[in-house]
Amino acid sequence: MVKAIFFDIDGTLVSFNTHEMPESAYQALKQLKQNGIRIFIATGRGKDGLGVLRDLEFDGYITLNGQFCYTKDSVIYENTIAKEQLEYLVSYLKEHPFPCGFTLRDTKVFNYRDERVDAIHAITKNDNHPAGDISHITEEHVYQCMAFISEEEEKELLKHMPDCTSARWHPLFTDISPKGGTKQKGIDHFLAYYGIDLEETMGFGDGGNDLQMLEHVHTAVCMENGAPQVKEKADFITDDADHDGIYKALKHYHLI
Repeated sequence: MVKAIFFDIDGTLVSFNTHEMPESAYQALKQLKQNGIRIFIATGRGKDGLGVLRDLEFDGYITLNGQFCYTKDSVIYENTIAKEQLEYLVSYLKEHPFPCGFTLRDTKVFNYRDERVDAIHAITKNDNHPAGDISHITEEHVYQCMAFISEEEEKELLKHMPDCTSARWHPLFTDISPKGGTKQKGIDHFLAYYGIDLEETMGFGDGGNDLQMLEHVHTAVCMENGAPQVKEKADFITDDADHDGIYKALKHYHLI
């Protein structure tokens, strides 16, 4: 029996084409709540990027790929990048400049922006934060860094940031996060909080940063637009958001 369902946002709950949650998904999630099933967000977005969820109230939010997990009433778990790792990254950026967004609890600060950042904002409508001075950033609580680098540059950078890991859902950038906080870990924190077994879980996702989550939950659903490696791990592949994929999958499993 499914008691908890975890949803990615971009490319899953929210369409890459309309940048909105389809009405069918909105109504389906409301029906899940009426049926007594707990619903959770599991996203790479921060708190400031959740406006796309409209007025839905979730039972928990796994944000920043698991670095900051909370309910409407309390923080369940948080994990920040160590100061020495931030100091190295800031120093690295001076010699090897690339756009980098430093995510704080409620906002994001970029060192500078270029067409790559604008291209991602065109997809997510969530990365319009201005560029500014980052000299103070090593004194802040930084949960995640949005680094606009290639996979080769990513590997080189992480050699010098051993306490961090990365997750990529788009070729233009990778999310660099402290080890210990993942969507998978976020799920475990909420299962313990609500007293739910892993066998009673389901997850929906599409990108590389959803892979661990979908490998972890009992029933994994991938969207039609999902990455090939994510589809391989799915128990069920549903239509994309524009074609009512969330609604169809929940009907398939007789949850609504």
